[in-house]
This record gives sequence, structure tokens and C-alpha cells, in this order.
Amino acid sequence: QINTAPSQRMPVQTYVTPYDEELLKTAIERELNRGGQVFFLHNRVEELGAIHDILHRLIPDMKICVAHGQMSSGELENKMLEFIRGDYDLLLCTTIIESGLDIPNANTIIINQAQNIGLSDLHQLRGRVGRGDAQSYALFIETIKTKDSEKRLEVLKKSNDGFYIAEEDLKLRGPGDIFGVKSDE
Repeated sequence: QINTAPSQRMPVQTYVTPYDEELLKTAIERELNRGGQVFFLHNRVEELGAIHDILHRLIPDMKICVAHGQMSSGELENKMLEFIRGDYDLLLCTTIIESGLDIPNANTIIINQAQNIGLSDLHQLRGRVGRGDAQSYALFIETIKTKDSEKRLEVLKKSNDGFYIAEEDLKLRGPGDIFGVKSDE
């Protein structure tokens, strides 16, 4: 097992916080001021327009790109290429970014309603930033606090180690049944 990241890569600094527009604005502006880009994940396609309006109100001159899995493949590909090229400051998206993206200039990810996303998915999403040599940040926004979500998000605050996170996920969710049937023996 590989226990260390590449030498130039720093661990993603992870924060869990309730929804706070001033904090959102500060986090986004900090990234943009150092020449980086931001992922803003909200996993409900029907609400992306409202989130876009909030972000535009917070930072009016920011260029925002919207991407989600209900777009045609050609349109989605074009939006992603434009973001990679630097045509946009922020990518407002769903979990479609979970795998396969390597954008070294995107160093901040903000995940709205993080309590609704599983532990391993959050860890995978956090891995979308920190692909270059700049310090990266993950901001998990909890809009509803539950005991379960608190435990999951606390694990992510403690560690960037995927094996540790998988072990903790197993402890939290249980091992399940390989056959999908529970016996009453």
C-alpha cells in the first residue's frame, strides 16, 4: 500500500462548517486572488440555478460554469474543456467530477449539503483538488447536522488516508451481506 503522496503534493486542508455566505465568499475570493479555480458541488440538478444566483450575488464578476450529468455529452465536454482552459473561475456542478478530472489549477472544492454524501464519495471528491503544487482546500458545508453526518465528516477532518477512511466507513455503515439477504439463523 502507498502511504505517502507525491513529494510536491500537500495534504488537502479540510474544514466542516454550517452554511455561511460570508465564509463562502471569503473562500472563493481567496482562491481566485491567487489565480486558482474553484469547484462548487451541489448535488441537486434542479437547484443549480438558485445556487448560481447566490454565487453571482456574492461575487458578481466571477465567471461561473454549470455542469451536470443531465447535459448532453457534447455540451458537458465543452463546458469541462472551457473550465480546464481557464475560461471560468468556478465550476458549479454535481458529483460528475468525482473521478477522472485532473485540473491542477482547481485548488478549492466547496461541497454544499455534504451531510447527504457518503464518506467514500466525499473523500473521492476531495481528491479533485490538490493535483498541483499549491495548497488545496476542501470546505464541507453541513446544512443539516445529524449524528451520522457528524461522524462521517469528522473522519474526513482527521485524515486524508484513503485506507483509514475506508476502515472508518466500514465501522460506520457495517459490512453488509455479500449476498444481499439476511438470514434469521
